[in-house]
Amino acid sequence: MYKLLVLKINSLYSKKVPATGVGLFRLLFGLVTLQEVFFLIYFNHLIFDPIPFLDVEFPMIPFFLCLWAVVAFCLAIGYRCQAASIANYLFWLVFVNFTPMQRDFDGGFDLFMIGANFFLIFMPIDKAFSVDNLRRKLLSPFVHYSQYQAAEVSALVYHLPVIICLGFLYFDSAIHKMFAEHWRNGLGAWLPSSIPYYISAIDMSWLLNIEILQKFIGYTIIVFQFSFLFFYYRRHFRWLFFLIGISLHIGITLSFNIYPFGMGMLIFYTLVIPFAWYKRIGRFLKAKQPVLRVFYDQQCPLCNRTVLTLNHFDILRRVDFKPAQVFAIDYPALAELGEKQLLTDLYALDDDGRVYAGIDTYAQILIAMRYTAIIGWLMKMPLIYSWVCRRYRTIADSRSRLVCDTSCLPASSESLSPSLYERIFEAEHALPARSHVHKISKVLLVLILFQFNSSFHYGLLYRLHVDTRQSPITSMLADMSNALLMMSHTFLGITPHALYLHDHFEGYDHLLAITYLDANGEEHWLPFVDRQGRLLAPNWGRVHSMWANIAVTPNIDEIRLKKFIMKVTAFWGKKTGLTLEDTQFIVKMKKIRAPLVWEKDLRNSNLSGEWQAIGSAQWVGKEVKINLPKDIDVL
Repeated sequence: MYKLLVLKINSLYSKKVPATGVGLFRLLFGLVTLQEVFFLIYFNHLIFDPIPFLDVEFPMIPFFLCLWAVVAFCLAIGYRCQAASIANYLFWLVFVNFTPMQRDFDGGFDLFMIGANFFLIFMPIDKAFSVDNLRRKLLSPFVHYSQYQAAEVSALVYHLPVIICLGFLYFDSAIHKMFAEHWRNGLGAWLPSSIPYYISAIDMSWLLNIEILQKFIGYTIIVFQFSFLFFYYRRHFRWLFFLIGISLHIGITLSFNIYPFGMGMLIFYTLVIPFAWYKRIGRFLKAKQPVLRVFYDQQCPLCNRTVLTLNHFDILRRVDFKPAQVFAIDYPALAELGEKQLLTDLYALDDDGRVYAGIDTYAQILIAMRYTAIIGWLMKMPLIYSWVCRRYRTIADSRSRLVCDTSCLPASSESLSPSLYERIFEAEHALPARSHVHKISKVLLVLILFQFNSSFHYGLLYRLHVDTRQSPITSMLADMSNALLMMSHTFLGITPHALYLHDHFEGYDHLLAITYLDANGEEHWLPFVDRQGRLLAPNWGRVHSMWANIAVTPNIDEIRLKKFIMKVTAFWGKKTGLTLEDTQFIVKMKKIRAPLVWEKDLRNSNLSGEWQAIGSAQWVGKEVKINLPKDIDVL
């Protein structure tokens, strides 16, 4: 078995594939992290304050969140990728494990992001769509961009994170689903889509009311998750698993209010997509012929660096940069200007024979690139145009004082610090390939052991109610298993994926919402849960998890419910401009149904219904008095 694993890893280790997918993975991972940091900044007081706005225990949290946002942005654009990926991993680790995010505001994808970020540290994330790649080119400004080949990387860097972060996750989740009756009935997607707390603003009733389609989706998810790990990498099946997987996760993103989880899973499909598709998509998107030709002084270091920078961002290859000293004579409209005049500015020629110079050239380049066209159009606006023209002339006229020094010479590979990927996977930096293949195989076996321990511990022993304390040996093994779980859970994000199972929905027959009375005694709904029972934007993601998965459950914990009522009333009371002491908050309840068999129009039935007042909350200074019935579950 080990020998087969080594052979397969060796095959993938030596296979070279485009770096496009890895670059996109880094870019999207950084953007998903960035939006989550912005979310944390907005809900900073709700999540981190013991009493929102009234008792601020961690005043430096916004500062560190802003630092995290900077790191996530650097990761997204690919600036200093190695340092950014390590710093981002540490931020995820600290915030998830050492703040209230761990217990009260679980985002549903935090541990998944930790695991993904761990692999990101060892991936060649600077090879495509990165500022670091541009920085390497700028070290040798007189090397024309046409001499750079598209980067290729080891196929193993695609497969390892997919196997661990997707394949094992799916398989573990499928094991848990087998213990849930509604999943065995094929209704795993239908039931949460019919519970108001979990649905997005998009009305999916027409889809939910087709019983056979819902069961087909439910059983497809189970088969997909069980088989993904064993078949996704095969060439004849990879496209199928890509299309099914991306469709399922787009559905989750659109239909549920846990959009960060959906987006976090979607970014992994940049690594699942068949390699040949990247080449085909590239050929389809790239222009057959350039629509703009730009002429520059090939003896000027600043001009060469400018060309390398512009070409780096011209991903559709719609602009062709040519040395004026060589090619201008081939175009009559430019030849008549004379070489001396041509070298004083950046000139461009479009397909219609129009000549552009100076700042007009830059504006036309941005327009030709398409995705930056709006910047080019803004540059042509009267007030902006006059300002950028002055700035351009200052820079352009100063380039005559620039001389070619040692910075013009090609950079040697020794002057560039190799990344962790290069140390492990590239021959010039690595030990013999056989040695690394064996090391990678052993690391993979350890990760498999961690995942097996989690799946066996929670997916089988826990579900089958096995008593592991019957003897000293089994008790010792249980303690060892728990120690492994703690380490793999914290640093690798390996955790049971028992989401939306029977123990979550069984008895989930009521919703809670909060309203308040204004000075005139008129009742208003707090911008949190609406009249239908839906959690309003932006109370999605981890805020949804706090209320729908922790505060309101089939078996409500009164202490925790009161804690979250306190947090929600304080946070949204301040956000909406209410004076807390002068406002009476009313806790309301509505009955719903969560059956394990299909029912037509259940979603609309649960969205309708009457609310009844069951309690109240009144603030006095920094304390709140909450009155609730002793047993909400039996109301």
